[in-house]
Amino acid sequence: MHDGLEKFELKEQLGRGAFSVVRRAIRRDTNEEVAIKIIDRVKAGDTEQKRLQTEIAILQKVKHPNIVSMRELIDSPRHLYLVMDLVKGGELFDKIVDKGQYTEKDASTIIIKMLDALNYLHSMGIAHRDLKPENLLLKDTDDTEVMISDFGLSKVVNYDSMMKTACGTPYYVAPEVLGATGYSKEVDLWSVGVIAYLLLCGFPPFYGDNLPEVFEQIMSADFEFPSPYWDNISNDAKDFISKLLVLDPMRRMSAPQAMNHSWVKNCTSTQSLKYDSAKFKLYDSFRRSRKSDLNLNEKMTTLKVDGDDDDEQQEDSKEEEEEREDEETQPEDGSSE
Repeated sequence: MHDGLEKFELKEQLGRGAFSVVRRAIRRDTNEEVAIKIIDRVKAGDTEQKRLQTEIAILQKVKHPNIVSMRELIDSPRHLYLVMDLVKGGELFDKIVDKGQYTEKDASTIIIKMLDALNYLHSMGIAHRDLKPENLLLKDTDDTEVMISDFGLSKVVNYDSMMKTACGTPYYVAPEVLGATGYSKEVDLWSVGVIAYLLLCGFPPFYGDNLPEVFEQIMSADFEFPSPYWDNISNDAKDFISKLLVLDPMRRMSAPQAMNHSWVKNCTSTQSLKYDSAKFKLYDSFRRSRKSDLNLNEKMTTLKVDGDDDDEQQEDSKEEEEEREDEETQPEDGSSE
């Protein structure tokens, strides 16, 4: 059924998308467990295959303990197979929901591992562009061993160019993305600020009854640390978040600066965080009900920006074409295994 997977014993399904299935598998010669993403080329279509090629190109370049790695790429006429690390702990947000609470120290440990992975990506000129709890997976049952996944919206950038495509997930997207004035890797640090806020209190800093309300808050960086939910959280944590949720990306902390912040370096608080259970459950319910349609790239009718969307998309396509031409002139990096 699946040409090219003879060396693997396919097991149960772990997940399913519109044109792909993820299954657990065991490599026959080593008994090693892996996850295999099986992509149907016909169902994916040309547009999605182009996006997949970008994701694959990035996955072939990166190797970091806090990034889900691609072990091998297997190509066949009908299917594309991505052999990936098997991550057993599930989504970070689901673990938070199940556990009900974390400590401030737990949150800082998760954030420092995210920042280390981001610093690595940014040093290679890669912006993730869609950081959110759903894309943060736990390696195993350890609540803090987090791994960044899903590079479908990621992009290789250089420091002389700006990205313009509106993409990401509304609650975590940076204001410069909504403003359509161009943006770079700093958008990832804004998302870290939102995730840190969520980890500490159980609800996001920007919240509304509809997306326009959320966007309005983001565009003005309108957030607070409301009592009583933030009363027992350290001033260091609040300072860390305040230096990431900054409108001007040039004034926002970079990954190295954030890694050196006193909250992630010196946090020792093991007091349980007190989540507002009603808000937490409401947000989780909303997140689950709209999980499939929260991507800005697919919601351009909701996000109204100044300028011509077609021109922006053409410019982004031109940038991607230039990147592919540059990559073709560079020597091979080596095997993806």
